[in-house]
Parts: sequence; structure tokens; C-alpha cells
Amino acid sequence: MVVVFAIALLDSVIPVVPSETALITGGVAAGFGDLPLVGVIAAGACGAILGDLLAYQLGTTFGSVLERKAPERWLDRIAWARKALGRRAGIFLVFGRFIPLGRTAITMTSGITRLPRTHFLGYIAIAGVIWATYAAGLGFLFGRRFQDNHAVAFTWAFATAVGILVAVELTRRALDRRKARV
Repeated sequence: MVVVFAIALLDSVIPVVPSETALITGGVAAGFGDLPLVGVIAAGACGAILGDLLAYQLGTTFGSVLERKAPERWLDRIAWARKALGRRAGIFLVFGRFIPLGRTAITMTSGITRLPRTHFLGYIAIAGVIWATYAAGLGFLFGRRFQDNHAVAFTWAFATAVGILVAVELTRRALDRRKARV
């Protein structure tokens, strides 16, 4: 579970770290009875929350330097992000947790734009728990189903997670296109 925690923490700052894979693997192990599912979820959620706080702090620390030295077009983007996060921080932070590069960009941008830390913490706590439960839960379900074959259990759980994320992204794009036509 320490590995799940560490990978979830690192993934918030270094987006190539495979945190979903670690959580799904932990969930599969829980499905086989090797680990407690609640422990896997708690390790993943705590790692994600602390990692998101680290990314936020990096954004806060380097945000003032960025605002002083950034080209004008970047300042316009920061202003847009500040306004968007002011209206919809919860949606961005909760759904962004499920997008590997998105979670890092949104959490750092939250720090750059100085989103109030209390709001940020509340949203990422919700996001971290939902995300960890989702990934570990998929692993657990398929671990139970395919107890005789770890590789099959992991493959099915991972493919299901990817399928769900693709379906959500395709739905989002279709809704955006529909909105653009109206």
C-alpha cells in the first residue's frame, strides 16, 4: 500500500507515473484477498490528495514569477483560468482527477491563480476518494471474478477503466459540438 500511496502522490506532479495502474493492481490484489480494499483506496486517495496539494503549492510558489515574466498571451490565459476556476473549480478539479495530464495542469493552475486553499482542499479530497474508489474498485471486482488469473483480472479492469474514460471524453466532445452549433 506504500507503493500505491507513493505512486498516486508522484502522479499528481509527474503525470507519466502510472497511478491508475497501481490502484487497479492493488484492487486486483484485494480481490484475491491479499490486501484490504479499504487500505488500497485510502492509500491511493491520500497519495492523490497530498500530491495535488504539492502541485498546488508549486503553482503558488512559481505563479508570481510566471506572472511577472510571462508574455502577454500567457497573462490572458491565466486571467481566463482564474475566472473559469472561480466559477467551476469543483467540476474542473473533480473531473480533472480522471485525466492524467489534466490533473497536474488543473492543480498547478489552481495554485497559480490563487484559488482559495480551503476550496481547493475540499474539492481534491472529494476527487481523490472518488478516483481511488473507482480504480481500486474495478480491480477488486475483476480480481474477484478472475481469481485464478491475475493477468486476465488486471487486463479486464484496465480495459474497462480506459473504456469508461474514452466514453466520457467522447460524450463531452459531442456535447461541446452540440453547444457550438446552437
